[in-house]
Amino acid sequence: MNKQSAKYGDFVLTALFAAIILVLAFTPIGFINLVIIKATIIHIPVIIGSIVLGAKRGAVLGGIFGLTSLLSNYMAPSVLSFAFCPFIPVPGTPHGSPLALVICFIPRILVGVIPYYVYQFVQKLLKNSPKGEYLSLILGGISGAVTNTVLVMSLIYFLFKEAYATAKSIPVNAVTGVVLGIVGTNGVPEALVAAVITVAVCKPLLKLRKKEYPDTRNMPINR
Repeated sequence: MNKQSAKYGDFVLTALFAAIILVLAFTPIGFINLVIIKATIIHIPVIIGSIVLGAKRGAVLGGIFGLTSLLSNYMAPSVLSFAFCPFIPVPGTPHGSPLALVICFIPRILVGVIPYYVYQFVQKLLKNSPKGEYLSLILGGISGAVTNTVLVMSLIYFLFKEAYATAKSIPVNAVTGVVLGIVGTNGVPEALVAAVITVAVCKPLLKLRKKEYPDTRNMPINR
């Protein structure tokens, strides 16, 4: 199959992942009830798209993820919506902050970039290992989930520490513990869920692409 056909196939797959992100973001199915907490899976199509389609298309999907976050926080504001939408007033002020766009988009775009490079690095490192692809997919999935959780909470801490304390009605010096707690309770289950789904979905997709695009060696055109 020639590169033009491969490019068209990548475009269709990108559109499919984008549609999945929109469905997950604006319906309850974007969350998995783990009894103690609800883990989001909205970032998983971005991770899968990054690994299968490359960093550039992954970044586009991450940008769409960020846009859905901005829109959902604007249309249905919650206590922390000020950290994701510049149109929501920051606690203690009458206006929002443009820094919310940093939290809303930068981590999500990186969710579409980092898994690809983690996957490729581990693949090269373990290219002679029969379990190399499984491990590279697992670590790719985990890296995307960790990127999302850690970067979002870290940016909230550094950019809106006082506002976060006000919104949560806690002392400012307690914010560090709360943020670390969220990273642990939300981040770990989400990373595990991402690892399982990434392997389950990416494995057949990558196999199919190798079969359909043998002349391109399964490598997307626009990295």
